[in-house]
Amino acid sequence: MVRVMAVVPAAGQGRRMGSSVKKQYLSLGGLPLLGHVLRVLEACPVISGVVVAASPGEVEFCRERVAGPLGCKKVTAVVAGGGTRQESVYNALLALPPATGIVVVHDGARPLLGPAELQNAVAAAVRHGAATCAVPVKDTVKLAGTDGDVAETLPRERLWLTQTPQAFDFQLLLQAHRRARESGSAGTDDAVLVEMLGRPVKLVMGSYENFKITTPEDLVMAEAVIAGRGGGRGEAGRRMNVRTGFGYDVHRLAEGRPLILGGIDIPCRKGLAGHSDADVLTHAVMDALLGAAGAGDIGRHFPDSDSRFKGINSLRLLEMVRAIIFERGFVVENVDSVIVAQEPKLAPYMDKMAGALAGALGTEPGRVSVKATTTEGLGFAGTGEGMAAYATVLLAAASPARQGKKVASTAPAVI
Repeated sequence: MVRVMAVVPAAGQGRRMGSSVKKQYLSLGGLPLLGHVLRVLEACPVISGVVVAASPGEVEFCRERVAGPLGCKKVTAVVAGGGTRQESVYNALLALPPATGIVVVHDGARPLLGPAELQNAVAAAVRHGAATCAVPVKDTVKLAGTDGDVAETLPRERLWLTQTPQAFDFQLLLQAHRRARESGSAGTDDAVLVEMLGRPVKLVMGSYENFKITTPEDLVMAEAVIAGRGGGRGEAGRRMNVRTGFGYDVHRLAEGRPLILGGIDIPCRKGLAGHSDADVLTHAVMDALLGAAGAGDIGRHFPDSDSRFKGINSLRLLEMVRAIIFERGFVVENVDSVIVAQEPKLAPYMDKMAGALAGALGTEPGRVSVKATTTEGLGFAGTGEGMAAYATVLLAAASPARQGKKVASTAPAVI
């Protein structure tokens, strides 16, 4: 039997989504877009293995946060993609086993792939060497002239919109990519590169539901398709699907340390001691978020035995937590928090802290509350030995409108 492997390019930036979260990780029906793709490939009996091409800085994230939780045993490798889709596919091809007979390429941002289209593309590639799913054009297509006028009306009956999956003889596609690299040629999909070799590509009937997620409107339509298939709860279901979480953290005060609270550097004669920047407020919020999403606690995700997190800005860790709750299909409805400290006076910094936390969470400042209190000289906080923080959060199932909304962040984007 012919060994069939799949390649999933998922290293795109998704700029047209207008979201701070890359589109392949946006939630659709409780799963990231990429997760839907991997689930279909995992279930397809003709697929022996899958190689994903992720952005260079997201290889571990993709492997551990997307493929891992889904139990995708067929994912044999997650490799670093390139600056273009073409480079990403080529990098993934190099990771395929030499015994591969047919390779299927499917975009990580086409989550509505059906098993029939996948298997039909593979069957056509076995017979013809190269095949692509496509659908007939429904509308009349005009070719524009340089002056903006109609230059020509194209014959609609011969026009098709190409999709993925596309399937090829492995050696043929590898040759096409190598020839393109040698000549400096570029194509919008893999079928174009095979066509450049003078080889025919068979058209296979695809599905109008198998569209690519490019804009926020596409995500809305995809959710409607998922709901129609019985896999979504709709708006009413999202309103009911809420989670609450509670977080607590404490750190000792020490000389020679900066005092960082909610990502803000606050003048003080002492700072908080810890493995990271010891931002007790942000840590409490992180713990509450992880608990609400059923994702454990901060010690599980960011252990103090890991040198990667030594001295790290906790707002960056908060963005990582935000990505985790997005994977699980949730967004932040609100955060309420309180810092317990005898000194310094924190009132002048409350709004800044709330704004910094909201930015890292990709939400509006009005959804984040930061308060402070003393203990009237009682306990470790009252004697100035340390500080504590408490936080409660409310999460709600993510709607496309919330996921697609771009919110400025004060911390560097993680995904």
